[in-house]
Amino acid sequence: MKMSKKIVIILSALLVLCTLPVFAGGQKDAGTPYIAVVSKGEQHDFWQQVKLGSMAAAEKYGVDVTFEGPPSESDVQVQVEMLNNAMAKNPVAIALAALDTTSVIDQLQQCKDNGIPVIGFDSGVPNAPAGSIYANASTDNFNAAGMAADSMFAVIKGDIEAATAAAPVKIVVMNQDASGESLLSRGKGFRDTMVELIISKTGLSAGDIKVMGNPAYISADNPTMGNKVFIEMVVPASAAATDATASATAVLNKVSDDNVLGIFCSNEATVKGLLAATNDGVDLASKYDGLVVLGFDAGEGQKNAVRNEYFLGSITQDPYSIGYKAVELAYTAYMGKPVSDVDTGAKFYNKDNMDDADIKGLLYD
Repeated sequence: MKMSKKIVIILSALLVLCTLPVFAGGQKDAGTPYIAVVSKGEQHDFWQQVKLGSMAAAEKYGVDVTFEGPPSESDVQVQVEMLNNAMAKNPVAIALAALDTTSVIDQLQQCKDNGIPVIGFDSGVPNAPAGSIYANASTDNFNAAGMAADSMFAVIKGDIEAATAAAPVKIVVMNQDASGESLLSRGKGFRDTMVELIISKTGLSAGDIKVMGNPAYISADNPTMGNKVFIEMVVPASAAATDATASATAVLNKVSDDNVLGIFCSNEATVKGLLAATNDGVDLASKYDGLVVLGFDAGEGQKNAVRNEYFLGSITQDPYSIGYKAVELAYTAYMGKPVSDVDTGAKFYNKDNMDDADIKGLLYD
């Protein structure tokens, strides 16, 4: 039986449609899942290393990845828009380092409702809706900062033991802001470890210690009535580089009057602020002899300060591993396999070990 020309055309069209590739949601090309990585920034060397790790994992697992972050870690709304734009592309999974969890609650709930796995990285997404975050790839920031406190205490222990009410001493902790979970954990980790060391390894008690400064870094169980050892938690007016420098300058102006023994800078931004206030660290050796400074992360300026012994040392994360593991976890979750938190590690480095094989690869520029 002969088919009409009309039926032949319809059947031909159906045949063409059946042979076209099917594009599933979240796939930019047939068979290529898309994972969105939304960072807290791109401006620092740290985030560039996170990006490199993300792209390496993307290549290994055969996924498309976009990596973006706001110009500044105070640009919360910019990050929210980046997350919205990423979600509009229908990703199969998202890796997110949230600047402010409260600003992305709706997006996280939407991802949960739609079955899109979200992986936290770096500071993660603290206090997210239950079940919305599948796992985190991050440094244990509390313990990492505790390593800095251990290293500083070993040098200043004698001065702490000699402190009196008439001649008190101070330790300063510089934090970029009072909202990011990673920075809060570092400040608190240094603070609590230093308090514990003073109580357990000197003749002083909790009653001799006063934790002071920004209220976000003072917990209800912190000693706050002492008059021999002051631990001051400092936060600049904003995350801008100029404010970090101004804050560092204010601290340095009181080194002599307040008998400041040490300064801990909890991230690259506060380190840069201190270096800008001290002629790239040169003044630390000439004008503030005996002041013990430790940093966090790396970067060219910080590495030079450590190598020249302007800094006692610094704590480095593994940003490449953070980015790699974030995408790896996102892909694994997308594939329906179970995932769990990954501690991406941290190390203390100084002039003596910064060129060792297990350290130098973590010291990005």
